[in-house]
Amino acid sequence: MRLSVGFCITGWLAVFFSMGAFLLDSGRFLTGYGIGIFSFVVPVFIAEIAPKNLRGGLTTLNQLMIVSGSSVAFLIGTVVTWRTLALTGLVPCVILLLGLFFIPESPRWLAKVGCKKEFEAALHKLRGNNADISREATEIQAYIKTVNSLPKAGILDLFDSKYTRPVIIGVGLMVFQQFGGINGIGFYVTETFVEAGLSSGSIGTVAYALIQIPITMVGALLMDKSGRRLLLMLSATGMFLGCFLTAISFFLKGQGLLLRFVSILASSGVLIYIASFSIGMGAVPWVIMSEIFPIHVKGVAGSLVVLVNWLGDWVVSYTFNFLMSWSSTGTFLLYAAFCVKTVLFVAKVVPETKGKTLEEIQASISS
Repeated sequence: MRLSVGFCITGWLAVFFSMGAFLLDSGRFLTGYGIGIFSFVVPVFIAEIAPKNLRGGLTTLNQLMIVSGSSVAFLIGTVVTWRTLALTGLVPCVILLLGLFFIPESPRWLAKVGCKKEFEAALHKLRGNNADISREATEIQAYIKTVNSLPKAGILDLFDSKYTRPVIIGVGLMVFQQFGGINGIGFYVTETFVEAGLSSGSIGTVAYALIQIPITMVGALLMDKSGRRLLLMLSATGMFLGCFLTAISFFLKGQGLLLRFVSILASSGVLIYIASFSIGMGAVPWVIMSEIFPIHVKGVAGSLVVLVNWLGDWVVSYTFNFLMSWSSTGTFLLYAAFCVKTVLFVAKVVPETKGKTLEEIQASISS
């Protein structure tokens, strides 16, 4: 995480001082590289330090911070220049860099590398000095002992039959998260509102920014109560409804029908879509990704999952304008179809991990 902060700080400064394409592109590359590491390491770190009854909610707080940062950036970006906006990216970097001096290393990682004293100290710091950590420590050490007896995993090892199910779950969730259209809709939300007939896209942008935070908070509260699977299916169903309403609005506009309802349908559809994504599909895939892989393959498997996620992000973002030029109605119907497939995938493939230790999850997936 310290390394990632360095990349992000360097990247934001490069963007701020850029006078041409080279520094601007370099800054974007460095911030993207740093955030790519964060997007994998942070959910895994939280999953490894959290008690099992709080793991989902705490991991979802990561997503809450992400959407809060995104919303704040949207709002600040309406009143300042892009150079000033780049400077605001330094603020969370500095806070995190200082905060990392006060948090312990992952106890599971410390146990894995044989640092017994540091392992117990970290667990005590996380659970409280007077907490009884003996049972949890024994379970972790027993699991780590088994893991350490296995050979170091490489990318080709993920094709082994015993890792097939977690890889399919992790990769599949990231594919459906991205190809439901979130980043295309999110990055071009202002243009989408304007094309649908709203006089000012900035109103829709502010509504988009504000709706994410409270809905993600609700998702964080429900994560360890309702379970992961139910949240995913409800979220994907809501995303389908949002896409379908938006597709109808563009169809009516194209046919010249019920024009007074077009902007209402489009704005309602997009906001329903964003709210639905925020309550489940935004956070839950990252939570499950952090839970399902054995610790000895977590690094390489997590890297694969993150790579798939960001490649999907790029594909959806890059193709959105081309798809909208082809057919606005068809674009949102395509995303709606992926949302339907998401519900089916979760129902048939994704296990419920609520209330289980990481070790119990590994045992249930591999059985």
